[in-house]
Amino acid sequence: MATQRTRDQFDPVQLSKSITRVAERSQKLVLEFLASPPDFSPAGFAHTAAAGSAFVSLTIRMMSDPMSFAAATFDLWSQAAARWRSIGAPVASDQARKDRRFKHSAWADKAIFEFIKDTYLIYADCVLSTVRGVQGLDDKTAHKVDFYTRQFIDAIAPSNFIATNPEILRATVDTGGENLLRGLGNMLDDLRRGKGRLAISMTDLNSFRLGEDLAATPGKVIARNELMELIQYEPATSEVRRRPLLIVPPWINKFYILDLGPEKSFIKWAVTQGHTVFVISWVNPDERLAHKTFEDYMLEGPLWALDMIEQATGEREFNTIGYCLGGTLLATTLAYLSAKSDDRIKSATYFGTLVDFTEVGDLAVFIDEHQLSSLERQMEKRGYLDGHEMAASFNMLRANELIWSFVVNNYLLGREPTPSDLLHWNADSTRMPATMHAFYLRKMYHENQLVVPGGITLDGVPINLRLINTPTFVLATIEDHIAPWESAYAATQIYSGPVKFLLAASGHIAGVVSPPGSKYGHWENESLPETTQAWLDGATERESSWWPAWDRWVSAFAGGTVPSRRPGSGALKAIDDAPGIYVRVKAKEE
Repeated sequence: MATQRTRDQFDPVQLSKSITRVAERSQKLVLEFLASPPDFSPAGFAHTAAAGSAFVSLTIRMMSDPMSFAAATFDLWSQAAARWRSIGAPVASDQARKDRRFKHSAWADKAIFEFIKDTYLIYADCVLSTVRGVQGLDDKTAHKVDFYTRQFIDAIAPSNFIATNPEILRATVDTGGENLLRGLGNMLDDLRRGKGRLAISMTDLNSFRLGEDLAATPGKVIARNELMELIQYEPATSEVRRRPLLIVPPWINKFYILDLGPEKSFIKWAVTQGHTVFVISWVNPDERLAHKTFEDYMLEGPLWALDMIEQATGEREFNTIGYCLGGTLLATTLAYLSAKSDDRIKSATYFGTLVDFTEVGDLAVFIDEHQLSSLERQMEKRGYLDGHEMAASFNMLRANELIWSFVVNNYLLGREPTPSDLLHWNADSTRMPATMHAFYLRKMYHENQLVVPGGITLDGVPINLRLINTPTFVLATIEDHIAPWESAYAATQIYSGPVKFLLAASGHIAGVVSPPGSKYGHWENESLPETTQAWLDGATERESSWWPAWDRWVSAFAGGTVPSRRPGSGALKAIDDAPGIYVRVKAKEE
């Protein structure tokens, strides 16, 4: 008696018929798309040229040592053959168990897919170890080769292809190929939305509204200039700490990373702790602000904000927070004020901030003389760097999570991306003014002049970070791919005043947006040895959020309490409801 075909068995004939029908319908869809094609113009960093040059150097070095390459090739085939002989035996490594690309049960339950997965992991390890073992490359070239090799390895993962991903195969059989048709439609929609650039949808952008679901903490815009709006938040307590708290966010993306949903909002939480919170909401600049400099961002950003807060509250002493690039600006501002013997800022907190750019992680592969010159020429033509181009570079730093997982979900499985407040923020990128951004990349990332006393001069003042004696709280995150924690720690050896360093779990965003009750803890160590390993060896791990630890620290600089202050009740009147108008401007208008 014929046995019934089980769900886990594929009918190749039926699958072939389904694919044929999908191909016919796909052809019609593509023809409709091509009837009004978007502009497929290239843009962004000179990734291709930089990678090509690095791999030429790699090839030359490998050819000079053919025996090492031959040995690596033999080792690869030996491991693959051994895995073939043991097919069906459970040999999954810790790496495979933790790899989210292979979480579907068939990768472990079905021998053929387990073999495909294990062979890929063997190949990936072998290629990376071979590349990393090549002698004679300078450090920058070796870093580029390693980075782009990882990009290639991630791209060819079997999870990214229909024929080698069991979940995609199952979906194709079950839906008669409709998943692929939906996926093609999703891809063409993304091409249209990106005007020729594949703007991969990471979330449902229609699921959140600013002022309602995100950036919804009650407050008022009390001041505005060309570069920023100053938002003051409504108090949540009858008394507040005397010294106001100014938050300086990065102008890459938008301030509401610190004001997501109410349960994740650092701003809302700080208000409930009795802080009078002010935040800078940066403008999303276009070609009209191409001339704006890093100096302008300091003078018209935090310095102007402090003057406005003084008018609004009558206070002349402040606590401050800077996040990422906003932290770099805050440190620069403090050095500027220190040189002028201006001690208005009584404490400074830094989230994921670099001031010493000696080691910047994988971002270094995008920043060399050739790529900077190319980028500067592009920015001079338009007056700015488009936010989507910078976002593409950041996404490459975590390609599996921020590129390939969405390729599989959206285009191969044909699913719609799920709503996510964090990914909505991530997609809400901003432009960078040409003059400011060229200065920042060249003088800080490329030449590391900020850490050199007098290496840069702003408003006629040589900037020397070692003059800063303000009490400082430095927060880094252990998995930060943008501001590596070892580099953030370097600031503890620079500032002259008392410094507390705290290391949070997770990465650049999740480690910061980690409210009480979240799954991420932190490490504390009151001493500040010269090396990060010594600090970590002596640190105590805490399972709780770092937020209360910071609040205990900053309470020493509160300056007592005063009756709560409502936005607009002082000399500055409210001119708009939070979150204001600047935050609503998109990076590229549709």
